[in-house]
Amino acid sequence: MMSELIRKYALPVPRYTSYPTAPQFTADVVGDTYETWLENLAPAANLSLYVHIPFCEALCWYCGCTTKATRQYAPVQNYLRSLVNEISRVTSHTRPSQTVSQIHWGGGSPNILRDDDVLRLVDALRAYFSVEDDVEFAVEVDPRTHTSERTEAFMRAGVTRLSIGVQDFDEGVQRAINRVQSFETTRAVIDGFRSYGVGSVNIDLVYGLPKQSVASTLRTIKKVLELRPDRIALFGYAHLPKRITHQRLISQEDLPDAVDRYQQSKQLAERLIEAGYVRIGLDHFALPTDPIATAPARRNFQGYTRDDSDALIGLGASAIGKLPQGYIQNATATHDYSRRVRDGGLAVVRGHTLSDEDRMRALVIERIMCDLKFPADELSRCFGERAAHLFEAAAELLRDDKDGLVAPSGRGFKVTSRGRPFVRTIAAYFDAYLERKAVLYSTGV
Repeated sequence: MMSELIRKYALPVPRYTSYPTAPQFTADVVGDTYETWLENLAPAANLSLYVHIPFCEALCWYCGCTTKATRQYAPVQNYLRSLVNEISRVTSHTRPSQTVSQIHWGGGSPNILRDDDVLRLVDALRAYFSVEDDVEFAVEVDPRTHTSERTEAFMRAGVTRLSIGVQDFDEGVQRAINRVQSFETTRAVIDGFRSYGVGSVNIDLVYGLPKQSVASTLRTIKKVLELRPDRIALFGYAHLPKRITHQRLISQEDLPDAVDRYQQSKQLAERLIEAGYVRIGLDHFALPTDPIATAPARRNFQGYTRDDSDALIGLGASAIGKLPQGYIQNATATHDYSRRVRDGGLAVVRGHTLSDEDRMRALVIERIMCDLKFPADELSRCFGERAAHLFEAAAELLRDDKDGLVAPSGRGFKVTSRGRPFVRTIAAYFDAYLERKAVLYSTGV
């Protein structure tokens, strides 16, 4: 029976790290729009910074991130100059009274930066923004190219949380995705950061990769548990070779089918819960001592987070920001990004201005993704009678669900254990931008 549900509801719907999602962004939002939005932030607004480093030494074939491979450091140095210039441009429209409580460096591989450039970049952030003394500072690291000197540089920069991509420790899987990374190498990097007192360690795993099986993923999770990370994210591999050209190096025949993917994620989740981890939303797990295990979870472009800042400032090529008025995204290609910054403006090329309808649906989708329930009380408190049609939609979903994915709860519904694997599909029911609106009807698959 579960295999039938998987084939029925494992639909290609968004991850909902934002609503509306990035495909809905348009060129109606440009640099002038962004300047106005920044200038209209509240004087005491709390900010979060995302800094994108779009370089790796080699491409992993499964990767869907915006990055490029380089063996030369000159392009990285040139990019950093543009990045610092963008930081200066952005802060010419913000205020010193607006403080930064969260910083995240992603990529790509931020540890491609040389030690002195790690410190130069963080110095620029602190010089232009009012960064809080106890800022939460996360950085993504590729263990394969890391050094102990780089660890020291990151810790001197103030990093408090380490995020490491593992994906899978099985050598056959690693060769199939062009990412050979030993357990010993990974452990050495984690131990190095812990010896310097890093506060939290996150490990990313991916299921649904080529050559993967339930047995191989269970071997991987056994090794991961030896490392005892504070957080673990389990992402499903999205095979999009028409859009991501290097994924064409992965054979479709090597990929597990939808039922195998489900079994991999299910077995991984069960092992983590048995090991004492708390499940957060769809695919994140945390030790009970980690703040995200007790604080209300939120959803942003890094996945599940406890970041509740008033605005997310995206810096770097392809970076996305979120402000009260809407979303912005920078130019994706590094040369285009640098040219726009060099020409004296901001690098924004597209975005989306939020309507009240967007905000209502964003609240519903985020809370379904995080809490696995329809946020009836919060929706009423924030929007009153304007949200009546969403309550009607929730009632319609309950009435038409024939497979027990949701159950009545208060004035809305909650996602059942049977429905949890399909929480994105349930959230998609409230997405006004999707053409397929009957995703949960018994007749609509």
